[in-house]
Amino acid sequence: MVRNAAFEAHYRDIYGSRWETLRESLLAPVRSVAYGEGLVKPYLLDYASVLAARSLPPETGQEETAEILDACAAPGGKTLVIAGRLRGKTRLLANEFSTERRRRLLAVLDGHLDAEKRARVRVSGFDAAALGGRRNEWGRFDGILLDAPCSAERHVLGSAAALARWTEARPRFLARRQWALLSAAFLLLKPGGSLVYVTCALDPRENDGVAGRLLEKYGAAVSLDRPDFTEGEAAGCGRIILPDSSDGSGPLYVARFRKPNGGPAS
Repeated sequence: MVRNAAFEAHYRDIYGSRWETLRESLLAPVRSVAYGEGLVKPYLLDYASVLAARSLPPETGQEETAEILDACAAPGGKTLVIAGRLRGKTRLLANEFSTERRRRLLAVLDGHLDAEKRARVRVSGFDAAALGGRRNEWGRFDGILLDAPCSAERHVLGSAAALARWTEARPRFLARRQWALLSAAFLLLKPGGSLVYVTCALDPRENDGVAGRLLEKYGAAVSLDRPDFTEGEAAGCGRIILPDSSDGSGPLYVARFRKPNGGPAS
C-alpha cells in the first residue's frame, strides 16, 4: 500500500487514533444515490452532496427576477440538485472557471435536464473570486452555493500520483483560495440571501478556518445559519459528514450563512 509519511502524520495530528479508521473508509466505495428529483434521468451522486446542495433554502429566489449562483459548479451533480428544485422563474448561473471541467458540466446539464429547466440554467466561465472585485456585481444573487476547490483527500488517497505530490503546503494554499472565493461570494450576495459554503476537505483550516473568518470580518453584517440536516457531526460553523461514521458518505463540510435584510450589500 502506497503511503506518504508527511500526509499520514498531518492527518493523524488532526484526527488522532481515529485516523486509521477514517483512512480506511476513504479508500472504500462512496455511498452514492441515484438522484432524480426534477431530472429526466437519475444522476449518481454522493449522498452527502445531495444534502449540501439542498442546504440552499427552497424559498431562495422565488421573485420573478431571482438568480442563484453555483460558483464552482463542475462536474455538475450539485447543480442538478439545485436546478431540479427551481421554482417560479428563478434562474441559475452555473459557473466553472476550468475550460475542461466546464465541458463536463455542460454535458451533465444537457443530459439530465428537460428543455424548460435547461433553458433556465446558464453556464459561465469567470473567476468567481475576481468577480467580487467588481462593485457593480455586488448584491446580484439571491442565493449562492460555493463548493470550493479543496484538498479532496479521498481523491488523493485513491491516486498514487496525487499522494506522492502532496505536501503540507497544499491545505494552506487552498485555504487562501477558498477565502478569496468565500469573501467574494458574500459581496455578490443580496441582503436577505443565503450562502452555502462546501468543501470535501478534512483539514479544519479549509472548513471552519475559512468559514469562521467570514464571521470575524463582517460581524453583524453576516449571520450563521446552520444547515438543517442532522447527518454527520457538528463543526464550529456547520456540519461535517465523515465516511467512517456516515456509512461511506463524504467527507463533506457544509456551513450556511445569511446576509441580513436591511444590511449593506458589502
